[in-house]
Amino acid sequence: LFLKLAIYLHRRYFIVKKFKLQSLMMEAQSSRFVARECFLIDSDELFDTFKNSSPDFAPKVDAVPEKHFSDSFELLNEFKLSGFLCDITIKVEGGEFRCHKSVLAATIPYFRSMFASEMKESHQEEVEIRGISADSFKRILDFVYTGRVTLTMENVQYLLCTSSFFQVDNLFHFCETFLEQRLSPNNCLWIRKISLMYDCQYLLKCVDEYIFEHFKEVCEVPDFLEITFDHLEQLISDSNLNVSSESDVLAAVMKWVLFDIDARYRCLVDLFTRIRFQHLPLAFLLRSVDADLLRKICSDVQVHEKLIHSLMTVLYQDTSVLNVANLLNIKPTLPRKSTAGVIFCVGGRGSHGFPFRSVEVYDWRRDRWFPVCSMIYQRRHVGVVSANGMVYAVGGHSGTDHLSSVEVFDPSVGFWASTASMNTNRRGIATAHLEGAIYAVGGLDDSACFSKVERYDVEMVSWSFVSRMNVPRGGVGVTTLGGYLFAIGGNNGTSALDSCERFSPYLNRWTTIASMVQRRAGAGVAALNGMIYAVGGFDDNSPLSSVERYDPALDIWTMVPPMSCPRGGVGVAAMGGRLYAVGGHDGTNYLNTVEAFDPVENKWTPVASTLHCRAGAGVAWCDCSVEMLISKTMAICRKSV
Repeated sequence: LFLKLAIYLHRRYFIVKKFKLQSLMMEAQSSRFVARECFLIDSDELFDTFKNSSPDFAPKVDAVPEKHFSDSFELLNEFKLSGFLCDITIKVEGGEFRCHKSVLAATIPYFRSMFASEMKESHQEEVEIRGISADSFKRILDFVYTGRVTLTMENVQYLLCTSSFFQVDNLFHFCETFLEQRLSPNNCLWIRKISLMYDCQYLLKCVDEYIFEHFKEVCEVPDFLEITFDHLEQLISDSNLNVSSESDVLAAVMKWVLFDIDARYRCLVDLFTRIRFQHLPLAFLLRSVDADLLRKICSDVQVHEKLIHSLMTVLYQDTSVLNVANLLNIKPTLPRKSTAGVIFCVGGRGSHGFPFRSVEVYDWRRDRWFPVCSMIYQRRHVGVVSANGMVYAVGGHSGTDHLSSVEVFDPSVGFWASTASMNTNRRGIATAHLEGAIYAVGGLDDSACFSKVERYDVEMVSWSFVSRMNVPRGGVGVTTLGGYLFAIGGNNGTSALDSCERFSPYLNRWTTIASMVQRRAGAGVAALNGMIYAVGGFDDNSPLSSVERYDPALDIWTMVPPMSCPRGGVGVAAMGGRLYAVGGHDGTNYLNTVEAFDPVENKWTPVASTLHCRAGAGVAWCDCSVEMLISKTMAICRKSV
């Protein structure tokens, strides 16, 4: 009864306020809808409960039917087609269209500016627009009245032009997306011309990225021969250019020049300064350039001499003749990212404590890590090295046992296979490749640190001992430089070491060299630009962020900028003129972060993190392609499904 009374009162007065209830009750008692006497219950709680539960007291809601706007514009489109309420005629080349001025102003900025200004067109019932075809304008009108448009490769350029002219951004971006989704080697250069013509910055960025990615295929398209010198120079100057080797770049330049040799041969000197000749086989260079080109341009002695001297300079750094290095501004070059190889991160362990079988690979060009086939065995504190395009995982610890076993990864097949085992079970081992052989240096087991060194003959597939180091070194770091094998730091079973020594394979002898500034075990060690770097590690139990560099000519260690955080058990490898520090342990956590040191800029910068947190992983550079690794990994995954 109370609810019926309240609903009745609400419907009559719309707003019920508590302080008016007393007078309203008197009226309610005489109402024909109320059968008996009513009482006022002065309770805020009860009133609020009723108010919240009753649909008649629901708060205000702004609701718009789902199809309101589409239905409205559909009706407006019918008005346009029938001419109903149309108040302006737009004349274009090949036709005229009756429209609603308000719709044009609301949807097309070009007309909004026209009608809102003091231009004479703002007062006319007919407006003529030159340079716009009837078909293009009809599609613009259909789009603004219906929100729909049909795009094809035949009409998209006209619509891009028209939407740009009328400033219809939605349609303009729709055209960009349409072309982006249809990029191919056959049409990308044509789409790039359109992007430049209509200032499509987003599309231009997409096209350039596509051309960098598919450069070899694009070079086979006839349109490639018509690109400008500036565009070709831009392409071959970029380190992100995706090629199998620098020979692809040289071949593209030769092809472009020979297409119109009389007009283009003078461009060769400038183009040659963009080719990274130091990364080309000499035989290929002489065969490609001398046979295909130099004889054709020898009539121009000045250009011919310039080319010859530029080749001498980049190949032999011979700056004595005409000071060509200064003339051509040729400097030692880094490899392109696509030809620089990859970095393997193998095994190690994470926060769960168990060793990994998993393997990750770093793609420099895309700044990412991706997984490849896992090892046969779990391995932490494993030695990893690349030799002859293969990756070897040597020794380590399985979680229960020290290992002497060795397995090898062949990028061309995409999986690991066992090979000859070492003579010694050990972890904390370091490996390096020197003059066709793999060396396994130092390490430890549960009872001792080792000074023993084993040599693996890749051809004979067998291990043999060579001279021991002067000092036992578990957790040692090794690298090669100038024909020597260097053993850096480590632990002798009592404390971390700062001492270092080098091995001559010809003399079969270890010689002590200068000690490091700090004691380090579990440091990452690699050679770069004629120097040796010792990165992170542990000073007994404390992880280090410090880094030092050894100059073999001066036999001295000097400090360089530290990493962003301490990294004990860090893996280190050099690639593309930079030093990469991968994972490790900071004293609290296992790390998946990675940072790279640029000796030119003399600073560390972060790069993509690994997929798993790891310390004690084996890290090594390998000269193989990302595309091959991915294709082989995918093939193996398909077979296993």
